[in-house]
Amino acid sequence: YARHADEQICLIVQAETVTALDNLKAIAAVDGVDSVFIGPSDLSASMGYLGQPGHPEVQAAVAQALRDITALGKAPGTLAGSPEAIRTHAENGAKFLGIGSDTALLVKGSRELLSSTTG
Repeated sequence: YARHADEQICLIVQAETVTALDNLKAIAAVDGVDSVFIGPSDLSASMGYLGQPGHPEVQAAVAQALRDITALGKAPGTLAGSPEAIRTHAENGAKFLGIGSDTALLVKGSRELLSSTTG
């Protein structure tokens, strides 16, 4: 089992601060790291844009990080909350995407359920 599992396990680390982005090369060089996931919400706070993961400077940093991670030979990922974001991140090299937050999906589902019962 251990040999088979080792071949199937993917180690994904998260980079969520300006410091982490500044150190992507060192992070990607850690033995066993297969992928780096950029967390735009915490990154936005680290950049001084608390609660603004869609801020143009944050999105530019995410795009550059995705390209850098690809160049380092690792699989980059991030969050994408819209079809446009999915396309943009894919164009910048994202190999996997989180397509919704737990809170946003819960709110959406709750609204749909309420709407279906109240007309």
